[in-house]
Parts: sequence; C-alpha cells; structure tokens
Amino acid sequence: MSIQFPAGHAGPAGRVGLAQTARHSLALAGRGVTRFMKSPMQLVDVVLTPIISLLMFIYLFGDAMSGGDTDGYLQLVAPGVMVMAVFQASIGVGASLAADASTGIFDRFRSMPIARSSPLIGAVLADIVRYVVCLGALILLALVMGYRVQSGPLASLAALALLIGFALSFSWISVYLGMLIKNPASVQGLMTILILPLTFASNVFIPREGMAGWLRAWSDVNPVSLVAETVRGLLGGGPVAGSLFGTLAWMAGVIVVFFPLALHAYRKNAV
Repeated sequence: MSIQFPAGHAGPAGRVGLAQTARHSLALAGRGVTRFMKSPMQLVDVVLTPIISLLMFIYLFGDAMSGGDTDGYLQLVAPGVMVMAVFQASIGVGASLAADASTGIFDRFRSMPIARSSPLIGAVLADIVRYVVCLGALILLALVMGYRVQSGPLASLAALALLIGFALSFSWISVYLGMLIKNPASVQGLMTILILPLTFASNVFIPREGMAGWLRAWSDVNPVSLVAETVRGLLGGGPVAGSLFGTLAWMAGVIVVFFPLALHAYRKNAV
C-alpha cells in the first residue's frame, strides 16, 4: 500500500508538531486497517477465543459456579469476558510490530518525513478494528444466550468505549515488548504470562464476596476487576464511580510508563 503524506512537513531529522503527528498516525492506521480488510483471517482468533470462553464458562461451569442460576451468572460473566477478550486481543499489535521489525519496514518509515512515534501510534489505532469485531461478536452471542442490557444507549456506548480504551492503553505494554525483543512468539508468551494471572485473580468469573481475604484485597485494585465492575455497572444500571476512577487511573498510568518506553525502544533500534 502506498502511503501519501501532506507536503511541507519536516524531514526525518526535524521536529514534527502534534497535529502533524496525528495526521501521520491516522495515515498509518489506515494502512493497518487495509491489511485487516485484505486478510480477514487475522480476525478469526479474536472472534473465536472469547466466544468459546463464554460458552465454556456458562454451559460447562455455570451450574457449579452459580448454584444453578445460570441466567444470573451470565449477567456477571458476560461483561468480564468482554474485558478478557479485548485484553487478550491487545497482544496482537506487539506481535505484529515484532514481525514487522524483521522486514525492514521501520527503516523505510524512519527515512520518511513523519513523526517517529506515528508508526507505533498508527499500529495501535488500527487495532481498534480487532476490538470492535471481537466485542461485536461477543455481545451478539451474549444477547442470544439471554444477557440483558439494563441501561440506555449512552451508557452502553460508554461501556464499549471504555473497553476499547482499556485495550488501547494496555496494548502499549505489548508494543514495548515487540520493540524490545522483536520476536512475535516471545511477545505472545510474555503477554499471556501477564494477562492470565490478572484475569483469573479478578472478579471476571466469580464475585469478590466469594474470594479469600487476600485475593479479595488484590481483586479490589486489579485493573481487570475494576474495568469489569465498571462495565457491569454501565450495562446493568449499577454504580460505576469508584471502579471507573480506578480504571482510568490504571489506563493513564500504563500509558505514562509504557508509551515512552516503547518509543525509546523503537528509536534505539534505529541507532
């Protein structure tokens, strides 16, 4: 795909403004979206994995976990599986960038009059397609299974926006690992090591009241628990203020730490 940028921008060694960085990033995000459209099989994993997870936890473990109230358990688990699904989908961008690092495409980007950060930002923004497809398939299945949204359209849209924002924020960990180790399999393995403990030591599958004291204390500050609780509140008409504040704090903290680290690793590769 040929990428065209507006004329009159600073060269590779010059400084690029915020507006120019945004334009460059969106142009490269368009490149990533085109790749998804040309090869939709790249989206199969982000659709099948959460669908299988939701079916398994409701129909295999639902009776045991809920004491026979599978309908009530679905209300608890469906938002949690949405969080788990987008969190797992965030692995893809780091693995993809690690694969790109061996093709020489970044050398081409560095020779172009674009912001140094725009290839990374563009790749992260392009992944929104993955999150939308993943959530769309999962929500459709949950509704067919009997999940009930008890809030209005604005709250529902806010829940979806929060899920996508959560995935975008935490994807910078994956991007950093992709730029640091440049091995797709290693990125996937390390991100899985991070995601599984955070997911299973949370309130995604069981309510906090059913946890041991030490696990409940961790779950109360676990970012996966916080965003799951916020999404449940937004979709179910419950309280969201406390968990929303914690979720936004985690998202901001991850970006503040890992965006500069990812950019530094990217620039270091150019030396």
